[in-house]
Amino acid sequence: MNYELKTMNFGVIGSGSWGTALAKILTDNGQTIHWYNRSEKSIEQFKKRKHNPHYLSTAYFDLNKIKLTTDVTEVITHSDCIVIAVPSAYAINTLKDLDKNIFTGKKIISAIKGILPEHNLLLNDYLKDEFNVPLANYFAVLGPCHSEEVAAEKLSYLTFSGTDKDATHEITNYFKTDYLNTVENNDIYGVQYAAILKNIYAVGAGIAHGLEYGDNFLSVLIANSADEMVGFLKKSTLIPHAELPTKNLELKTNYSASVYLGDLLVTCYSLFSRNRTFGNMIGKGYSVKTAQLEMSMVAEGYNASKCMYLINQSVAAPMPIAETVYKILWEGLSPEEGFKQIEETLI
Repeated sequence: MNYELKTMNFGVIGSGSWGTALAKILTDNGQTIHWYNRSEKSIEQFKKRKHNPHYLSTAYFDLNKIKLTTDVTEVITHSDCIVIAVPSAYAINTLKDLDKNIFTGKKIISAIKGILPEHNLLLNDYLKDEFNVPLANYFAVLGPCHSEEVAAEKLSYLTFSGTDKDATHEITNYFKTDYLNTVENNDIYGVQYAAILKNIYAVGAGIAHGLEYGDNFLSVLIANSADEMVGFLKKSTLIPHAELPTKNLELKTNYSASVYLGDLLVTCYSLFSRNRTFGNMIGKGYSVKTAQLEMSMVAEGYNASKCMYLINQSVAAPMPIAETVYKILWEGLSPEEGFKQIEETLI
């Protein structure tokens, strides 16, 4: 590496595949991390085998560079920068009992690719309300980047978004490796909503595959999904957010960039995509509960479809694809009938 990194203590909250991938990137860069895992048994297996026993088992770790613990408070206390990488549905339960001042002076990197379903909130809004974390100390890390390819050290790109340009730039340097390039962005709300929406559209792509639509239809579906997503993002920017600076923050948004279109494409097409897999099961006739039981990982698009349906009541963007996915998953609309309706909206 061609640059010197200042000393920064990192903590990782979350030991699933994405949390493990980010931990690998940091430790490959020479960082020592405090890492929260809720299972003492998993920690003991990790120490014995030098890899996460449940996720990305091909990624081995130098045990001298990781300090594993079941105490989330310990991780935060010993860290300057905390990566939060738990599924969105479990985030509040993980954080709710913490001291209200515990994040004071800390930087937070959200690796959550979903919305907190209890309150239909992005993580930054929840942290502001509950822990008074200012938006300037909050950053989001997004793809397109499958954890399995990080474990295999296949070249990937991560986008880091934050309102503080200098701090965002500093953080990205800790994640640059020979197999990982970084991109910087300041559209903190837009990139998070894009990450949520692409999971919904990936569920839709999976449903289409399960219904035995072909590649031609799928390409049209995804192209229309991209247009639908951009329409929502543009309208959502008209909703004021109290902490977004009105000066010195120029949003030069390229919705064809990797964090928007690229992440949508890989999530809809890749066989690694858990949301596509979940949708495929629904299209083949599985019930939602059965599909969830069959999967060992959380498909964020399920809860996201309902959250975004409710959020869009105030944004009022035309979203026939996302709305239909919501109705299939939550209101009992049959996949066959739902996609007959989608067919009529595609251009």
